[in-house]
Amino acid sequence: MQTSSTLEVPPPRDVPRHVAIIMDGNGRWARKRRLPRFAGHKRGVDALRVTVKACIERGIRYLTMFAFSYENWRRPEDEVALLMQLFTAALTNEVNRLHRNGVQLRVIGDLSRFDVRIRNLVAEAEARTAGNSRLTLTIAANYGGRWDLMQAVSRLLKEQPQLAGSEITEPQLTPYLSMSYAPEPDLFIRTGGEQRISNFLLWQLAYAEFYFTQALWPDFDGAALDVAIASYRDRERRFGRTSEQVEEEKARLEKALEHAGKAARARANA
Repeated sequence: MQTSSTLEVPPPRDVPRHVAIIMDGNGRWARKRRLPRFAGHKRGVDALRVTVKACIERGIRYLTMFAFSYENWRRPEDEVALLMQLFTAALTNEVNRLHRNGVQLRVIGDLSRFDVRIRNLVAEAEARTAGNSRLTLTIAANYGGRWDLMQAVSRLLKEQPQLAGSEITEPQLTPYLSMSYAPEPDLFIRTGGEQRISNFLLWQLAYAEFYFTQALWPDFDGAALDVAIASYRDRERRFGRTSEQVEEEKARLEKALEHAGKAARARANA
């Protein structure tokens, strides 16, 4: 289980360890080209493939994508049906590629509403890639941040009924959240121009840096990711501290890295 950033301040990094993305703009991308909305969703899968590769190349260890929200069931039935077909195809066709590249796939959300074939494909994909550690790719499907908090409380009280009526602490609740296996996102990206989090990772995004771009998701690529990372690198992540404390910590870390480098060179020359 990873520690919450509200309890433990993560060390500063030039490259975020965990990036979370809302992939917005597929429909508008298709409409601009006078294509059906589904063409935009299919192109969005290509953009996801490119982004996974870019994250691996840049040393990002966790990538979490909002693929289908709890609220997306409100979309037209034919679009939802096509999205389910696309999800099935992706689970069928992309897992081998992910596995070859050392990517662990995890799916979070209330999967009970999906048909049995999708649930089986998810289970098989997670089992096959479970031993991979180069990148953890999490797909949030039928997911909502409020649902996540509610299910976490329900599971906690079911497994520890003695806590009912008492004050629940953050360390007690955290293991029951959907993403307890990952550090909290350092960088949150939303494409498509909207500037809201739309019920995504409400708990986990508490201290993330937010980056909004007008780029539509099918146009997002490694270059666009680099722009987002550059924006992240320019932020001062204080976590409640002063700027002076942040600078002092950065200086201590640089000194420790320099000392470790000297020690390594000395051992190599011995």
